[in-house]
Amino acid sequence: MCRVLGVSRSGFYAWRSREPSAAEVRREELTEEVKAIHAQVKARYGSPRIHAELAANGRACSVNFVARVMREAGIAAKTKRKFRQTTDSNHGLPVAENVLARAFDPDEPNTRWCADITYIPTREGWLYLAVVEDLFRRRIVGGSMDPTRTRRLVVDALEMALARRLQGASPSALVAHSDRGSQYAREHYQRRLREERIACSMSGVGQCWDNAAMESFFASLKKELVHDEDYATRDEAKASIVEYIEAFDNRVRRHSSLGDVAPDEYERTHNQTHR
Repeated sequence: MCRVLGVSRSGFYAWRSREPSAAEVRREELTEEVKAIHAQVKARYGSPRIHAELAANGRACSVNFVARVMREAGIAAKTKRKFRQTTDSNHGLPVAENVLARAFDPDEPNTRWCADITYIPTREGWLYLAVVEDLFRRRIVGGSMDPTRTRRLVVDALEMALARRLQGASPSALVAHSDRGSQYAREHYQRRLREERIACSMSGVGQCWDNAAMESFFASLKKELVHDEDYATRDEAKASIVEYIEAFDNRVRRHSSLGDVAPDEYERTHNQTHR
């Protein structure tokens, strides 16, 4: 091998016995840290969020360097799958104007909510999930799951969100946005909004970006959890989804829209600065 490569045997053995350089040691240590974070978040983070986690731990490095380390070590985030439409807007029920108008960054909590429905496959059949997200902290504040897409599904999610609302919030300042699905247009859901003096807002026809915050959450949920699971029962899926939302997404997951911090941390910071 030395003859083919044109190097001396002594040079080869000197190279093999040489101590690793400081740069090599740093790269190896960083690679191990990246592997640990990647395993901790169950392969849900790509290089930007891995970099944010390293920075929070006091590790100084660039996001490009993290991306290179991940690529060389064969570490990658889970990938997305194709979108499937679940909105049933083919109905004759009254619909609301788009009051939200894609204003996804309110200055205070409990002023802008988004809501939507998605489906979860299990061996027992579909499990439908309805959630309500507070746009200020990108926190899921309400949720409901059921084998069928009934009007009760979205009302139960709304009721949970109402029960969790911070005290002192002004109901008249709150806008609840959703798509034009029949579940959100029906009288039961609309009556609860009126009773709580919440303004109703709905996306335009065929305008999925009008509810982009919800689309983003569901995309992350599917990519980071559901697509890697094979749920035997709906109860198993429910437990898994509750754990993802309450223990990971709300408390741990770094949201790029919040400056790469978790909703709970973002809310704590907001509360401290407004005392």
